[in-house]
Amino acid sequence: MPIQILMPALSPTMTEGNLAKWLKKEGDSVKSGDILAEIETDKATMEFEAVDEGRLGKILVPAGTQGVAVNQPIAVLLEEGEDDSALANLKTPAAAPAAAPVTTPAPAAPAPVQAAALAAKGERVFATPLAKRIAKDRGIDLNSLKGSGPHGRIVKADVEGAKPAAAAPAPAATPAIAPAAVPAIGPAYTEVPLSSMRKVIARRLTEAKQTIPHFYLTVDYKLDKLLALRADLNGRTPEVKLSVNDFIIRACALALRKVPGANASFTETAIRLYSEVDISVAVATPAGLITPVIKHADQKGLATISAEMKALGQKAKDGKLKPEEYQGGSFSISNLGMFGVKDFAAVINPPQGCILAVGAGEQRPVVVDGALAVATVMSCTLSVDHRVVDGAIGAEFLQALRGLIEDPLTMLL
Repeated sequence: MPIQILMPALSPTMTEGNLAKWLKKEGDSVKSGDILAEIETDKATMEFEAVDEGRLGKILVPAGTQGVAVNQPIAVLLEEGEDDSALANLKTPAAAPAAAPVTTPAPAAPAPVQAAALAAKGERVFATPLAKRIAKDRGIDLNSLKGSGPHGRIVKADVEGAKPAAAAPAPAATPAIAPAAVPAIGPAYTEVPLSSMRKVIARRLTEAKQTIPHFYLTVDYKLDKLLALRADLNGRTPEVKLSVNDFIIRACALALRKVPGANASFTETAIRLYSEVDISVAVATPAGLITPVIKHADQKGLATISAEMKALGQKAKDGKLKPEEYQGGSFSISNLGMFGVKDFAAVINPPQGCILAVGAGEQRPVVVDGALAVATVMSCTLSVDHRVVDGAIGAEFLQALRGLIEDPLTMLL
């Protein structure tokens, strides 16, 4: 019997995805492990591997389709010995979403009676997340629709097909009420549709600021010795080019090992103290911010951290990060120093307890042994979840970080 290939859940937050590209075409043979398609998730563009073997009999969802619900059939795989005739009697719930949108209101006519009966009985109206979103945006009552999906579930095509019916009364009234002569208030603008990643960023950061009691600790660090050591090491090993950020990642990892209370997160029943130091590093991409993770950072040297960070940063910008490369992490770093930002306060990346915001190193007047001098100074602000980390622990972490940054040779021990 033909095998249905379903839209996979490629990340914990994914409820729908965009089918960017098919890498197999109808009629191609498929082996387990073959790459079938590229799927755009809420975090990155990922390759979708085949699990079963056979021949790709029919593609149900074409390339370029957006908002395909998780577990919706996207293609049909024919097993060995099956030919195209096996598709003739195949009843697949994906046929409705894949078809062209209905443009006449007639098929929706009997739906209100059935939906009203369901509503009267208090039964739940089932619809895909995409169908619910479209219905909400267009002001369509899902109770008035009859679903063509599996078990009567309302899908995208059902909602789009209801659009003419919902808009039917409008033509008669529109000429009388349309304020055509009223100029728009405010400057001209262009709307950029939200990417899946941007939607997740908006939701998670809103939750972070609304639910996490942030407090902030700021410390200035002298960078002169670190910059001198960096220049010396880069001169000795031309194939390795260490950045200031590589030193900061290494220093944070070692400081967390010294102050494990800052390597923690909050749960509803306990404070979770992590036994491993995995540093999430914020990377800006065209689609939004993402935080690839340097795992076991306290056990890695500067050269290893530098190489991994360069590779992960490039994969992040290309949208090719794997879930295991950006999920998890016990502590975050956000560095805007390369943009000349002096200091800032970052939003905590839940469920982590802390994030360090790193500013630019700049020459400032300082007092050394009672005399005025000039030093390269960098301001760092630690954003802390007060449910997890108290002020004393946060200060202890920043003190441990000072010892490593201002005496960077200790990082090499």
